[in-house]
Amino acid sequence: MLKEYEELFSLDKTIAKDLLLSVRYPWDIFESLDSFILSLGELLPSEEYEKRGNGIWVSRDVKIAPSVEIFGPVIIDKGVEIRHGAFIRGSVIIGKGSCLGNSCEIKSSIMLDGACAPHFNYVGNSILGAFAHLGAGAITSNLKSDKSSITVKSFQNIDTGLRKIGAFIGDKAEIGCGTVLNPGTVIGKNSVVYPLSSVRGLVPSYHIYKGEGNIVKREKRD
Repeated sequence: MLKEYEELFSLDKTIAKDLLLSVRYPWDIFESLDSFILSLGELLPSEEYEKRGNGIWVSRDVKIAPSVEIFGPVIIDKGVEIRHGAFIRGSVIIGKGSCLGNSCEIKSSIMLDGACAPHFNYVGNSILGAFAHLGAGAITSNLKSDKSSITVKSFQNIDTGLRKIGAFIGDKAEIGCGTVLNPGTVIGKNSVVYPLSSVRGLVPSYHIYKGEGNIVKREKRD
């Protein structure tokens, strides 16, 4: 992965490290995410991970509400909590200690360790960095209204040739309630997005997004 994108994510905080390091751009993972999950799942120790159905591996200490629906391929790592009504649509890796909350939907995405989408969130074709947090109702929009290919306008403008790309959210980023991250948005690590925002392009690391054209630096802190 290119350095500017790799710096968004603590790659030691995910079992998908090898996949992320094998691509040039983060959206390149989507082509091989299914096969990576299926290959890795077969290598997981059966005393720690239970295989449930076709291509679904779940750590034996995971808490999953009875109303949750899961389609593979999926790996749910240790210490995860999946709450009432969540819908996992496949091609998903949920990292250690992460949370997927009530009525949330996720597909074709990776949540690094400690990432949290706790209330009424949609995560599609996205990567959530370690300990990134989506406020209630925040969503990653992954399809343009005209269905055309997505240009990622971040560190450089790249026409990806893909119709579905969500957001790439860096470690410890905080996304405010009711926010829409438009297709191809990149949020730098330790950045904050104000509630009810509509974000596109790049919010650099250690910045605060207050509104379009109003992005300010924040104090660096861990």
